[in-house]
Amino acid sequence: MAKLTEAQKRAKKKWNDSHKKRMNYIRRRSDSKNFILKYANEEDLDKTLEYIKMRREELKRS
Repeated sequence: MAKLTEAQKRAKKKWNDSHKKRMNYIRRRSDSKNFILKYANEEDLDKTLEYIKMRREELKRS
């Protein structure tokens, strides 16, 4: 990986600090995907599908 200049480091920190919600969303989405693709067993996948159905219904109501 290429080294970042001090200006790039400051710019990255400034963006991260001002977009905490977006960073949190991206991190959680990535965690979910990795869990499903790499670690979940059959029972985990069944539960995940239940949660997805519940969430979709919740979104439809709002």
